[in-house]
Amino acid sequence: MSVSSQPQTIKAKQALYQELLEKLQQLIGNETDFVANAANTAALLFHSLPDVNWVGFYFLRGGELVLGPFQGKPACVRIAVGRGVCGKAAASMETVIVPDVCQFPGHIACDPESKSEIAVPLLNWGHLIAILDVDSAKLNRFDEDDQEGLETLASVFVGSQVTEDLPDLSEELAQSS
Repeated sequence: MSVSSQPQTIKAKQALYQELLEKLQQLIGNETDFVANAANTAALLFHSLPDVNWVGFYFLRGGELVLGPFQGKPACVRIAVGRGVCGKAAASMETVIVPDVCQFPGHIACDPESKSEIAVPLLNWGHLIAILDVDSAKLNRFDEDDQEGLETLASVFVGSQVTEDLPDLSEELAQSS
């Protein structure tokens, strides 16, 4: 009888995300500065997740996504909502997993080594404030377990912020009405 290693892999991934959750909660602690917490979150994920080559944030500003703290090679500074993987996640306000970025229509190739990507929207009371973007040089790197883990981390990140310290959404909210 052969035993599948897949459940072990799933359990290992779930354990990794649980460990990252605990580390993120400790790292953020009582800090409420949005940019400082984004910088530390990006660094934590970049140095902890296997097979990633870019981790960072795009903040919603003036109706477009603007580069925030990140780890990895230099990146595109501005992305239109609806354009590329991050723009699609912003427009739909749902996580987007792309197994092969070369097969994604309109993919924005900031780092030609990236082969797969996951973009997680950060929501504050149902309104988009940012995108957490993670790239890998490996095809099919991200799955539903990564989605669940990153969405949990994203919600902890957003939940740690004091409302006054979150970006001013008045302009974005007016444009979406």
